[in-house]
Amino acid sequence: MYIENWDSFYVQAVDLYHNSPLKTRFTTKYRHCDGKLILKVTDDATCLQYKTDQQADLKKIEKLSKVFFSLMATGEPPADDVELQPEQQQQPFGQQQQRQKKVRKG
Repeated sequence: MYIENWDSFYVQAVDLYHNSPLKTRFTTKYRHCDGKLILKVTDDATCLQYKTDQQADLKKIEKLSKVFFSLMATGEPPADDVELQPEQQQQPFGQQQQRQKKVRKG
């Protein structure tokens, strides 16, 4: 079945992988004659498909691919998708740079 909403497809695809990680497959297919990119996530019992012809959707597809690659390789979502608790949040990058710079005399 084709899912029209990207957010719904994303959530269902990741949930499908979590339910059966050893059987789930993720494929992409580009049809040049139609100018459409088709994503398919299946575990042989459930088949989720998303079709797009919008170039703006490529960043979303890249994020989903990154999530699947990370889940399939390590079993964990990518580090940048993990939300930090307030006490675990790090200082902004500029403040870290200031502490690391030391001036040598001599």
